[in-house]
Amino acid sequence: MVHGGGHGGWCYQPVARLLRAQGHDVYAPSLTGLGEREHLFGCNVDLDCHIQDIAKLLHFEDLRDVILVGHSYGGMVITGAADRAPDRVGHLVYLDAATPANGQSLAEIAGPYMAAAADSRIVDGVELCPFPSDDTLPFYGVYDPERLEWMRARLTPHPWKCFDQPLRLTNEDKLWNSPQTHISTTFFLDSRDVEHLRQVSDGRVWDLDTGHDMMITEPDWVAEKLMVVANLQTGAPR
Repeated sequence: MVHGGGHGGWCYQPVARLLRAQGHDVYAPSLTGLGEREHLFGCNVDLDCHIQDIAKLLHFEDLRDVILVGHSYGGMVITGAADRAPDRVGHLVYLDAATPANGQSLAEIAGPYMAAAADSRIVDGVELCPFPSDDTLPFYGVYDPERLEWMRARLTPHPWKCFDQPLRLTNEDKLWNSPQTHISTTFFLDSRDVEHLRQVSDGRVWDLDTGHDMMITEPDWVAEKLMVVANLQTGAPR
Protein backbone atom coordinates (compact mmCIF):
# COMPACT_ATOMS: atom_id res chain seq x y z
CA MET A 1 0.00 0.00 0.00
CA VAL A 2 1.56 3.26 -1.18
CA HIS A 3 0.69 6.52 0.56
CA GLY A 4 0.04 9.93 -0.91
CA GLY A 5 1.81 13.27 -0.69
CA GLY A 6 3.06 14.36 2.72
CA HIS A 7 2.03 11.07 4.33
CA GLY A 8 3.92 7.88 5.18
CA GLY A 9 3.20 4.21 5.67
CA TRP A 10 1.72 5.17 9.04
CA CYS A 11 -1.51 6.37 7.40
CA TYR A 12 -2.45 2.79 6.50
CA GLN A 13 -2.20 1.46 10.05
CA PRO A 14 -5.99 1.14 10.60
CA VAL A 15 -6.52 -0.68 7.27
CA ALA A 16 -3.39 -2.81 7.61
CA ARG A 17 -4.50 -4.10 11.01
CA LEU A 18 -7.84 -5.22 9.58
CA LEU A 19 -6.24 -6.96 6.58
CA ARG A 20 -3.60 -8.71 8.67
CA ALA A 21 -6.29 -9.95 11.03
CA GLN A 22 -7.78 -11.74 8.01
CA GLY A 23 -4.44 -13.40 7.23
CA HIS A 24 -3.17 -11.08 4.48
CA ASP A 25 0.47 -10.09 4.12
CA VAL A 26 0.56 -6.30 4.07
CA TYR A 27 3.42 -3.93 3.27
CA ALA A 28 3.00 -0.19 3.83
CA PRO A 29 6.41 1.37 3.13
CA SER A 30 7.19 5.04 3.57
CA LEU A 31 8.61 6.62 0.43
CA THR A 32 12.04 8.25 0.58
CA GLY A 33 11.92 11.61 2.39
CA LEU A 34 8.53 11.01 4.00
CA GLY A 35 7.16 9.49 7.19
CA GLU A 36 9.89 7.98 9.32
CA ARG A 37 12.22 8.57 6.35
CA GLU A 38 11.64 12.33 6.29
CA HIS A 39 15.30 12.92 7.13
CA LEU A 40 16.25 11.47 3.71
CA PHE A 41 14.69 14.17 1.55
CA GLY A 42 17.18 15.68 -0.88
CA CYS A 43 17.62 17.08 -4.36
CA ASN A 44 17.50 13.57 -5.85
CA VAL A 45 14.07 12.70 -4.43
CA ASP A 46 11.56 12.79 -7.27
CA LEU A 47 8.84 10.60 -8.79
CA ASP A 48 11.41 8.20 -10.27
CA CYS A 49 12.98 7.76 -6.83
CA HIS A 50 9.62 6.82 -5.32
CA ILE A 51 8.82 4.44 -8.15
CA GLN A 52 12.16 2.78 -7.52
CA ASP A 53 11.35 2.52 -3.80
CA ILE A 54 8.39 0.28 -4.62
CA ALA A 55 9.99 -1.63 -7.49
CA LYS A 56 12.96 -2.46 -5.26
CA LEU A 57 10.66 -3.60 -2.45
CA LEU A 58 8.94 -6.01 -4.84
CA HIS A 59 12.32 -7.37 -5.91
CA PHE A 60 14.08 -7.70 -2.57
CA GLU A 61 11.05 -9.17 -0.79
CA ASP A 62 10.47 -11.41 -3.84
CA LEU A 63 6.81 -10.42 -3.97
CA ARG A 64 4.63 -11.71 -6.81
CA ASP A 65 1.00 -11.41 -7.82
CA VAL A 66 0.94 -8.28 -5.67
CA ILE A 67 -2.06 -6.03 -5.16
CA LEU A 68 -0.58 -2.54 -5.40
CA VAL A 69 -2.70 0.11 -3.69
CA GLY A 70 -1.94 3.78 -4.28
CA HIS A 71 -3.61 6.70 -2.52
CA SER A 72 -3.66 10.15 -4.13
CA TYR A 73 -0.08 10.84 -5.37
CA GLY A 74 0.52 7.14 -4.75
CA GLY A 75 -1.41 6.46 -7.95
CA MET A 76 1.52 7.95 -9.87
CA VAL A 77 3.92 5.70 -7.97
CA ILE A 78 2.07 2.40 -8.37
CA THR A 79 1.57 3.03 -12.08
CA GLY A 80 5.29 3.57 -12.51
CA ALA A 81 6.19 0.58 -10.33
CA ALA A 82 3.84 -1.70 -12.29
CA ASP A 83 5.47 -0.47 -15.50
CA ARG A 84 8.92 -1.31 -14.13
CA ALA A 85 7.94 -4.69 -12.68
CA PRO A 86 4.77 -5.91 -14.46
CA ASP A 87 5.54 -9.57 -13.82
CA ARG A 88 5.28 -9.00 -10.07
CA VAL A 89 1.98 -7.11 -10.08
CA GLY A 90 -1.38 -8.85 -10.10
CA HIS A 91 -3.77 -5.94 -9.52
CA LEU A 92 -3.70 -2.14 -9.33
CA VAL A 93 -6.00 -0.37 -6.86
CA TYR A 94 -6.36 3.40 -7.19
CA LEU A 95 -7.54 4.75 -3.83
CA ASP A 96 -8.89 8.24 -4.56
CA ALA A 97 -5.74 8.40 -6.63
CA ALA A 98 -4.25 9.93 -9.73
CA THR A 99 -4.57 7.67 -12.78
CA PRO A 100 -1.84 9.05 -15.05
CA ALA A 101 -1.09 8.51 -18.70
CA ASN A 102 2.43 8.38 -20.08
CA GLY A 103 4.04 11.83 -19.91
CA GLN A 104 1.68 13.30 -17.32
CA SER A 105 2.71 14.79 -13.99
CA LEU A 106 0.58 15.06 -10.88
CA ALA A 107 0.74 18.85 -11.18
CA GLU A 108 -0.85 18.53 -14.62
CA ILE A 109 -3.50 16.01 -13.54
CA ALA A 110 -4.49 17.57 -10.23
CA GLY A 111 -4.74 21.13 -11.52
CA PRO A 112 -6.48 23.35 -8.96
CA TYR A 113 -5.94 20.83 -6.18
CA MET A 114 -2.24 21.64 -6.36
CA ALA A 115 -2.89 25.17 -5.09
CA ALA A 116 -1.19 24.16 -1.85
CA ALA A 117 2.09 24.33 -3.77
CA ALA A 118 1.89 28.10 -3.33
CA ASP A 119 3.10 27.42 0.21
CA SER A 120 6.34 25.86 -1.06
CA ARG A 121 9.59 26.67 0.75
CA ILE A 122 13.23 25.90 0.11
CA VAL A 123 14.81 23.77 2.83
CA ASP A 124 18.45 22.68 2.42
CA GLY A 125 18.21 23.43 -1.29
CA VAL A 126 15.02 21.37 -1.82
CA GLU A 127 11.63 22.86 -2.68
CA LEU A 128 9.06 21.34 -0.32
CA CYS A 129 5.27 21.65 -0.15
CA PRO A 130 2.71 21.70 1.30
CA PHE A 131 3.62 22.32 4.90
CA PRO A 132 1.00 20.91 7.30
CA SER A 133 -1.12 23.76 8.64
CA ASP A 134 -4.67 24.71 9.50
CA ASP A 135 -5.00 25.84 5.85
CA THR A 136 -3.88 22.55 4.27
CA LEU A 137 -5.32 19.98 6.71
CA PRO A 138 -8.97 20.37 5.57
CA PHE A 139 -8.01 18.99 2.13
CA TYR A 140 -7.64 15.53 3.65
CA GLY A 141 -11.21 15.51 4.93
CA VAL A 142 -10.45 14.18 8.40
CA TYR A 143 -12.47 15.99 11.06
CA ASP A 144 -12.43 13.66 14.04
CA PRO A 145 -10.27 15.60 16.55
CA GLU A 146 -8.32 12.59 17.78
CA ARG A 147 -7.52 11.31 14.30
CA LEU A 148 -6.68 14.81 13.11
CA GLU A 149 -4.13 15.34 15.87
CA TRP A 150 -2.65 11.90 15.13
CA MET A 151 -2.20 12.99 11.51
CA ARG A 152 -0.90 16.45 12.33
CA ALA A 153 1.95 14.93 14.33
CA ARG A 154 3.04 12.79 11.36
CA LEU A 155 2.38 14.76 8.17
CA THR A 156 5.47 16.22 6.51
CA PRO A 157 6.14 18.49 3.54
CA HIS A 158 6.83 16.72 0.25
CA PRO A 159 9.55 17.39 -2.38
CA TRP A 160 7.89 19.38 -5.16
CA LYS A 161 9.90 17.57 -7.85
CA CYS A 162 7.76 14.48 -7.23
CA PHE A 163 4.63 16.36 -8.25
CA ASP A 164 6.21 18.18 -11.18
CA GLN A 165 8.06 15.29 -12.84
CA PRO A 166 6.20 13.62 -15.73
CA LEU A 167 5.65 9.88 -15.49
CA ARG A 168 7.61 7.94 -18.11
CA LEU A 169 6.24 4.53 -19.08
CA THR A 170 8.18 2.02 -21.15
CA ASN A 171 6.15 -1.18 -20.79
CA GLU A 172 2.56 -0.08 -21.30
CA ASP A 173 1.27 -3.23 -22.99
CA LYS A 174 2.02 -5.33 -19.90
CA LEU A 175 1.18 -2.54 -17.47
CA TRP A 176 -2.37 -2.01 -18.67
CA ASN A 177 -3.01 -5.74 -18.85
CA SER A 178 -3.01 -5.75 -15.05
CA PRO A 179 -6.55 -5.70 -13.60
CA GLN A 180 -7.60 -2.42 -12.01
CA THR A 181 -9.99 -1.34 -9.29
CA HIS A 182 -10.94 2.24 -8.45
CA ILE A 183 -12.01 3.16 -4.92
CA SER A 184 -12.92 6.81 -4.67
CA THR A 185 -14.58 9.49 -2.65
CA THR A 186 -17.83 10.68 -4.19
CA PHE A 187 -16.43 14.21 -4.36
CA PHE A 188 -13.46 13.30 -6.58
CA LEU A 189 -15.35 10.72 -8.62
CA ASP A 190 -17.67 13.48 -9.81
CA SER A 191 -14.73 15.03 -11.68
CA ARG A 192 -13.60 11.76 -13.31
CA ASP A 193 -14.56 9.94 -16.51
CA VAL A 194 -16.50 7.27 -14.66
CA GLU A 195 -17.49 5.35 -17.78
CA HIS A 196 -13.85 4.99 -18.78
CA LEU A 197 -12.91 3.84 -15.26
CA ARG A 198 -15.67 1.22 -15.39
CA GLN A 199 -14.42 -0.04 -18.74
CA VAL A 200 -10.81 -0.48 -17.64
CA SER A 201 -11.81 -2.06 -14.31
CA ASP A 202 -14.60 -4.42 -15.40
CA GLY A 203 -17.01 -2.28 -13.41
CA ARG A 204 -15.02 -2.22 -10.16
CA VAL A 205 -15.54 1.45 -9.36
CA TRP A 206 -16.69 2.04 -5.78
CA ASP A 207 -17.25 5.38 -4.12
CA LEU A 208 -18.17 6.63 -0.68
CA ASP A 209 -19.08 10.09 0.55
CA THR A 210 -16.15 10.61 2.89
CA GLY A 211 -12.88 12.53 3.15
CA HIS A 212 -9.92 12.19 0.79
CA ASP A 213 -7.93 10.25 3.42
CA MET A 214 -10.54 7.50 3.33
CA MET A 215 -8.11 4.91 4.73
CA ILE A 216 -8.29 6.99 7.94
CA THR A 217 -11.91 8.15 7.85
CA GLU A 218 -13.41 4.79 6.75
CA PRO A 219 -10.84 2.03 7.33
CA ASP A 220 -13.43 -0.75 7.68
CA TRP A 221 -15.06 0.07 4.34
CA VAL A 222 -11.69 0.41 2.56
CA ALA A 223 -10.46 -2.87 4.03
CA GLU A 224 -13.68 -4.60 2.99
CA LYS A 225 -13.21 -3.47 -0.62
CA LEU A 226 -9.56 -4.51 -0.63
CA MET A 227 -10.57 -7.96 0.60
CA VAL A 228 -12.98 -8.23 -2.34
CA VAL A 229 -10.01 -7.52 -4.62
CA ALA A 230 -7.88 -10.07 -2.76
CA ASN A 231 -10.60 -12.68 -3.25
CA LEU A 232 -10.56 -11.96 -6.97
CA GLN A 233 -6.85 -12.73 -6.95
CA THR A 234 -7.25 -16.05 -5.15
CA GLY A 235 -10.55 -17.09 -6.64
CA ALA A 236 -12.12 -17.23 -3.19
CA PRO A 237 -15.87 -16.54 -2.84
CA ARG A 238 -16.71 -12.83 -2.55
